Amino acid sequence: MRKLLFLICCFMLLVPSTVWGETADYQLKAAYIRDGHLWVKIGNKEVKISSQPAKYYNSPKWSQDGQWLLYEKVAKEPISPNLDTQTEIWVYNLKTQKHKRIFRDGGNAKWSPAENKVAFTSGGVLNVSDLNQFYNVALGVDDFHWYPDGKSFIASSSAVPRPDGWTSPVLYKIPLPDDLENINLTGNAETLFTIPKEIGNGKATIMSINATNFKFSPDGKWISFIVNPTASLSMDSDMVCVISADGKTFEVLDEMILHLDVPKWAPSENLLGYIAGGGRIVMGFKNKKLKVTELPAYKTINLTPPKFSEMGFTWVDNQTLIASRVDESEWSNDPQKRPEPTLCLIHLNKQQQTRITYPKTSIGDYNPLYVKSANKITWIRKKLAQTKGDIWIADINGKNAKLWGRGVEGYSFFVE
Repeated sequence: MRKLLFLICCFMLLVPSTVWGETADYQLKAAYIRDGHLWVKIGNKEVKISSQPAKYYNSPKWSQDGQWLLYEKVAKEPISPNLDTQTEIWVYNLKTQKHKRIFRDGGNAKWSPAENKVAFTSGGVLNVSDLNQFYNVALGVDDFHWYPDGKSFIASSSAVPRPDGWTSPVLYKIPLPDDLENINLTGNAETLFTIPKEIGNGKATIMSINATNFKFSPDGKWISFIVNPTASLSMDSDMVCVISADGKTFEVLDEMILHLDVPKWAPSENLLGYIAGGGRIVMGFKNKKLKVTELPAYKTINLTPPKFSEMGFTWVDNQTLIASRVDESEWSNDPQKRPEPTLCLIHLNKQQQTRITYPKTSIGDYNPLYVKSANKITWIRKKLAQTKGDIWIADINGKNAKLWGRGVEGYSFFVE
């Protein structure tokens, strides 16, 4: 027996580390859009799962058990002649390899975190589907998010113009009853908080029109979200906010813009990361700082060194982040003169930050995402204005980097 254990240990020491790295690659599971088709890649096996090309909205989304995909695509034949385009909501089962349409005119579809149910909106109506039929849940919903237990929603209604000015956006908690057949569409919602008509961070002020991108803290006691002004102004200035789950404490943390990255919580501590700073990118690659705020202490640290600007980030653990970072620069209409980002490893408890990727000139590394099951960092390598790029993977320190998916548009990894 001792000889057997000795031989096994010797074998493990002799096997190259790259073999174990390849084993980790098999833990990667992604769905993506390429050339108008849906694809799934698990480990090193890639399969096209759509038979006809289509125009897809957003990236496909994984169910909580990793057995289903949720996606939205443009309908070939809109049911209403008044609609130029119409979005259909579909699901795909990896085991049966069958697609199923669950709704003909909806969007903003999201899986329940607890079971295989899908919530979505259509014409301001919040609906829930059990993948066989759908049920109306609430009216006048602008955006929403499931509670972690899958039994309620936090939802927002947008401000609307009145003769005396704009109203305020309102946040609601909407419980989801066991009996979906008999839901009271107007009596089921609990008002959580009315957002002031104007909010600011002391330096900038915006009108409060919409509340979007809700995320719960790891302990469920806090909710982060973004307050937007009107559509055109939201390109330049939005506000990242937090509210306690009971609605009693509301705070504006900082100014930010859409289209870079959304606020994200650390895996198991109440640390909220976000990219602060107003001004759209065409005004220059500047004033975009990665910050982390601890709640409920409201202690904030800036992680971006001078002369740099951030484009995106991901948490690795409670003390480690990876950022997509560029040199500060003015905007140029010449794509060759625009800075492109590289990835940087950041430790909250250390001052030193380390660059970990080295793309070729005039191409950048965007959308970093840590996949815990494989202990790998993933990202998309492309030019700023491109919608298509290549998925790369590497160890946390950037070593063993390799191309994993070529010519990909919208994509998502299954993250347990």
